[in-house]
Amino acid sequence: MKKLKPRSDCPLSYTLDFFGDKWSLLIIRDLILFDKSTYGEFLNSKEKIATNILADRLNMLETYGFVTKAVATDKKSKFVYSLTEKGIGLVPILVEISLWGSQYNPPGLAGPLLHAFQTDKPATIEALQARLRQRLHQASTSQTE
Repeated sequence: MKKLKPRSDCPLSYTLDFFGDKWSLLIIRDLILFDKSTYGEFLNSKEKIATNILADRLNMLETYGFVTKAVATDKKSKFVYSLTEKGIGLVPILVEISLWGSQYNPPGLAGPLLHAFQTDKPATIEALQARLRQRLHQASTSQTE
């Protein structure tokens, strides 16, 4: 993985340095919305990411502090990825992008999730973030055991 060199001091440019490709946000989406956490689960997403690109994006997301990687408790040769606080901070952004996409490219989000966002977006975002923080806490405590 090559080191990212910011193109400018612009916050949007900085964001695009990490998420301007077509795969990084999909990995983040899978972590947030679909409870995926392993290489194999990401590989089986319907968008069919290539193995070399998946490995590169996971490495980049870990290197720049969006995810952590831990050895799985059930199999020492498997890794489990969790969002860090920096990654969890992307939840509201991903929600807004998903809602925009649902509006202009139906069917978009699944019925119950879309309804939850439309009914009480702040509470739904908070619940997602709490679940992700719990998963991060579980991953960090299993690392120390």
